[in-house]
Amino acid sequence: MHSAYSHGADLTPEQIVAEARGAGLDFIATTEHNTSAGHGLWGPRTGGELVVVLGQEVTTGTGHWLALGIEPGQEIDWRYRLRDGVIDRHLDRVHRVGGLCVAAHPHAPYVSGTFMYPYEGFDVIEVWNGLWTSDQVWQADNEAALAEWGRNLTVGVHRGRWIPAMGNSDAHLEGQIGTPHTVVLAEELSVVAVLDAIRAGRSWVAGSAAVDLSLTVSAGERAAGIGERLQTLDLQAVLRLEVRGVPSGTVSIHTDRGSVHRTSLPAAGTGAVEWGTSAQESAFVRVEVRHADGNMAALTNSVVLE
Repeated sequence: MHSAYSHGADLTPEQIVAEARGAGLDFIATTEHNTSAGHGLWGPRTGGELVVVLGQEVTTGTGHWLALGIEPGQEIDWRYRLRDGVIDRHLDRVHRVGGLCVAAHPHAPYVSGTFMYPYEGFDVIEVWNGLWTSDQVWQADNEAALAEWGRNLTVGVHRGRWIPAMGNSDAHLEGQIGTPHTVVLAEELSVVAVLDAIRAGRSWVAGSAAVDLSLTVSAGERAAGIGERLQTLDLQAVLRLEVRGVPSGTVSIHTDRGSVHRTSLPAAGTGAVEWGTSAQESAFVRVEVRHADGNMAALTNSVVLE
């Protein structure tokens, strides 16, 4: 998210902290455009209750990307394009300090916003940026980003290395924080644990704090959650999903064969779904939950079946 240090943003750190707490967030990532000038502002303002991941939005001439988990004061150069052939050098600088490189809003509709780099070398793809849809001129095409990620996911799982998805509010203005946000299934609330979970895909994306879900896949006595692998030993795998906060919504289950199952949620917005498959039928499973109007409410990373 962005403070007044970024072009087009007017939030103070105090406003960001207050809105993040109001949205029920446990952590935020500060990603000013091409500067680390605000890194030193965060510690005294969070009261130790909000974890802040230091980062930068790197706005190159042929796509934007996020450097997350960089060192205080570290800045990543943005003055290049795909044709310059230097992107790997800058990704390496982030990786050397344990950080993550995120391909940001791949299908943004403005000059330099469309992501032209190959995803190889990036750790995460931002498939949900801001509102799912709107009439704003800067609105990213999240449907296109999700579809592209889904195709790459299928190829990646079969090749043994898949890139997780995440969602970010990319907040610049009041009222944007938390829409959407990435729910991280971390071992503890710390910068290192949050980054480790995002890197592994142990996360899902919620459109708001009103939406919640849990997803497990089991085979016999074995079970796995989002971002994990399940050794099925040729047993049937059973997906169990619980959803809250999506009245009259739709749940769809996706595998390497595409969308394979769809069901509706009750008007109350709380429901459970159970669906069976096998490692022979499905290399992975993931879930999308949409509101009654078709906008996304939540989406998960994958459980890989072996």
